[in-house]
Amino acid sequence: MSHYSKAEQDDWLTIYLKYLLFVFNFFFWVGGVAVMAVGIWTLAEKSNYLNILASSTFAVSAYILIFAGSLVVITGFLGFSAVVREQRSCLSTYFSLLLLIFLIELVAGVLAYIYYQRLGEELKQHLTQTLTENYALPGKAHITHSIDRLQQDFQCCGSNSSTDWQQSAYILSSESGARVVPDSCCKTVTFECGRRDHPSNIYKAEGGCITKLEQFLADHLLIMGAVGIGVSCLQICGMILTCFLHRRLKMESY
Repeated sequence: MSHYSKAEQDDWLTIYLKYLLFVFNFFFWVGGVAVMAVGIWTLAEKSNYLNILASSTFAVSAYILIFAGSLVVITGFLGFSAVVREQRSCLSTYFSLLLLIFLIELVAGVLAYIYYQRLGEELKQHLTQTLTENYALPGKAHITHSIDRLQQDFQCCGSNSSTDWQQSAYILSSESGARVVPDSCCKTVTFECGRRDHPSNIYKAEGGCITKLEQFLADHLLIMGAVGIGVSCLQICGMILTCFLHRRLKMESY
């Protein structure tokens, strides 16, 4: 009787682990979709500013998140199959993929953290140079478009202030048409509106575009990090549950 009771308890434990892993896998799959969505959203939101960033680290972190999220979605289906079929080989593969995804997200997190630490300094060094040396020059149309979008979207003018444009190759050239700032600095963009730099005509954001762009990128890094950490915690739980279920199935096979 006691032997039957113990066997029955073992069966219930296995069933409990299966359902627990099944529920976990559902949330893990949803988390994968969330990670992929955050990566795509990050690239879509900042795609217009990629051309004026000196480093590709931020974009690489987002691409890694998209890749990891896609892998999570695929792995999620494998997890459902492994639980339903109760195959140890599938569970082993599932565990290996969970570990691989965890390591990928760890790399993305480290890259994002490193970029966050040097974000302000990079923007200070690079943005002013980009504005003064590359704006509206031949072959630099993509950079010009990015800077125009930056100034309009964040309602700013110049890297630190509108006076940064006084050293711009474009403003100093005859191509500027006597403008003192690009037309994209204007609150209401019209042809040659950049001839007047009065506060009533152009944006005078405190700290310039550097402050606005730095805050924008920092916010995105924070969201990327939060989502990545949340899914990583789920993965650790999933790996533990997978090990327990794999062990139970191995014991029952004897």
